[in-house]
Amino acid sequence: MLRIATLCVGLFALPTTALASTCDDFTNVEMKKLHSKESINFCEFKDKPLLIVNTASNCGFTGQFEGLEALHQEYKDKGLVVLGFPSDAFFQEEKDEKDTAKVCFINYGVTFPMLATSSVRGSDANPIFKHLNDQTSSPNWNFYKYLVSKDRSEVIRFNSRTTPDSKELRSAIEKMLK
Repeated sequence: MLRIATLCVGLFALPTTALASTCDDFTNVEMKKLHSKESINFCEFKDKPLLIVNTASNCGFTGQFEGLEALHQEYKDKGLVVLGFPSDAFFQEEKDEKDTAKVCFINYGVTFPMLATSSVRGSDANPIFKHLNDQTSSPNWNFYKYLVSKDRSEVIRFNSRTTPDSKELRSAIEKMLK
């Protein structure tokens, strides 16, 4: 009896990612969070629409972090998951992750998940962006936004000039949340 109780207590002590439901799509991957030892298993977001954004700390569009955070705050309880992927694809990212984290978390107050800096273009793109790039095309600049449906069957790509508060993006998000 003691062994069963110990096993049950041990299961509750496991990190969420160990207990995350499995998924059979491109989100069945685990990646490290920005400037952290923790990882995210994207299956945690199963049955939720995703807004995936390639970001950069030193870009003319970096101010969009404010709008992305506003979208996160407005729609997180309705199911939308905003995910930031810092990348130096266009040579506008900090060299050190701690500096990228400062820009995101301190300067812009980002609370949505940010991932460790990774490639979003070409053959070395991270697994999430490999799929997005195959479905649409690689980002041509920083702050491209990819809205992915709950069932992962639809991906809508928005360029850098589409701001987080744009009618076009907000309308697409609301449609995906239905």
